[in-house]
Amino acid sequence: MGYTRVKICGITRIDDGLAAARAGADAIGLVFYGKSPRHVTLAQGRAIAAALPPFVTSVALFVDPSEAEVRAVLETVQPDLLQFHGDESPEFCRGFGRPYLKAVRVRPGLDLLQYAARFDSARGLLLDAFVEGEAGGTGQRFDWDLIPPDLPKPVVLAGGLGPANVAQAIRQVKPWAVDVSSGVEAGKGIKEATKVAAFMKEVRNADA
Repeated sequence: MGYTRVKICGITRIDDGLAAARAGADAIGLVFYGKSPRHVTLAQGRAIAAALPPFVTSVALFVDPSEAEVRAVLETVQPDLLQFHGDESPEFCRGFGRPYLKAVRVRPGLDLLQYAARFDSARGLLLDAFVEGEAGGTGQRFDWDLIPPDLPKPVVLAGGLGPANVAQAIRQVKPWAVDVSSGVEAGKGIKEATKVAAFMKEVRNADA
C-alpha cells in the first residue's frame, strides 16, 4: 500500500502549524471564510504560512469568495494550493493560475464521476460530508460506499475523521490523502498535539 498524505486543516496558531509539521503532516489548511470558527485573518495566515518548514504545503480554503478576496490571500499569504468549498464554477477555480482542490459535500444521488469531469482542472477532489447549511468542518462522516472506485481524480477524504477511524477509512477508501480538523482539536481552531500525533500514527499503521 502507498503512502497516504495528511492535511491538518483549520490551523489558527503558528505553534499548531509547526506541531502538525513535526508530527509528519504533509499540508496545513488555513480557513479564509468569515463564518468559520477557524477563520484566520490575512496577517495570521501569512505568519503561519511563513513559519512552515520546507515541503509542508500551505492550503488556503475559501467558500464562495470574491475574486478580490482570493487575490488578497494569494498576494499576502502566498499559499501553495487553493481549496474551494462552495458553489464556485470550474472557470472561477482555475482562473487564478494556481493548483486547486474542489471540495464536494457527498450525499446520495450526487454523481461524483460527473462532478470530477466538470472540475477536470482540479488537482483532486476533497470529499466531505453533506450537512444542510454547513460548508464543511462539521465533524460528520458520510457513507464511504458512495465513492466510485473509478473516480479519475485523486481523493482527499474528509468528514468526521479522527484517530479512532482514520485507519479504517484508509483501508476502505484508499484515498490519496486524508484531511482532519475537528478530530484533532481541543477546541474549535485549537489543535491538540497528542491527538495530531495519534492521528498520524493511525495513518502510518494503515499504510503499513
